[in-house]
Amino acid sequence: MYSYHYPHPAVTVDCAVFGLDEARPASSGEDARRDDDRHGTTPGNLTVLLIQRDLEPYAGAWALPGGFVKIDEDLEAAALRELGEETGVRDLYLEQLGAFGAPDRDPRERVITVAYLAIVNLFDHPVAAATDARNAGWFGVDDLPALAFDHERIVAAGLEQLRATVRDEPIVFEFLPQEFTLRQVQSLYEAILGESLDKRNFRKKLHATSLIVPLDEVEMDVAHRAAQLHRFDRERYEALRAEGYRWNA
Repeated sequence: MYSYHYPHPAVTVDCAVFGLDEARPASSGEDARRDDDRHGTTPGNLTVLLIQRDLEPYAGAWALPGGFVKIDEDLEAAALRELGEETGVRDLYLEQLGAFGAPDRDPRERVITVAYLAIVNLFDHPVAAATDARNAGWFGVDDLPALAFDHERIVAAGLEQLRATVRDEPIVFEFLPQEFTLRQVQSLYEAILGESLDKRNFRKKLHATSLIVPLDEVEMDVAHRAAQLHRFDRERYEALRAEGYRWNA
C-alpha cells in the first residue's frame, strides 16, 4: 500500500436547500395545505433548510444539513445520505456549489467541506429531525439565526448562485407545485432577486416565452380574488433548449 507522508484533511458535505414559503394554490376539490412548522417566515419568503445540532461542536446551534464523507462514498451520495438522515428530505436534485476550506472553519480538525445546492417545493419535502439533529425547519434567508461553522458563507454563496442563474434558466419552477399562479412566479423572482418587479412587464415577458400554459382551474380557498392557474411546459422547454433556446424572464 502506498505510504503518503502529508497529513490528510477530513472531508464533509453540506447542503444549502432553498424553498419558497408560499401557500400552495388548490385546484378544484383540493384543499390548500400549509406547513405549521416553519420558523419566522411569511408567504413569499425565500427559505433555507436548517438543522439544530445535537452534538459538539456547536451543540444547540443551527447549521446546514451535512456531515463527514465515508471513505468509500461518492460526494453526492454522502450529501443525499446526510440530508435524508438529518432532515428526512430525500430524492431531490443536487448540484455542487463549491468547496470551502478555511483552515480554522472546524474546531475539531482540518476539515474541507464540499457544499451542494438544491431547490425544492416545500410541500413535497416535509422535514423531520433525526440522527444527530435536535430539530429541523425552514428559515427565511433574511432572518437566519447565527449559524455554526462557516455556514453563513455557504448560504450566501448559494443565494448568489441562485441570483446569477434565475434570469437565464427557469429554475423558479423547481420551487412551485405543478399548478401555480403568475402572482406566485413573480413573488418568487422578487424573493430571490431582492427587488420589486413591474407586474405588467414581468407578465409580458412570461407570456412571450410561450412556455407558461394557462389552465381552466383557478386557485381556491383564498381571501383575495381567485387567480387563474398555469403550468410550465417543461417538455417543450427541453426540446427548445436542445435547439439553442435561452430562457429570459
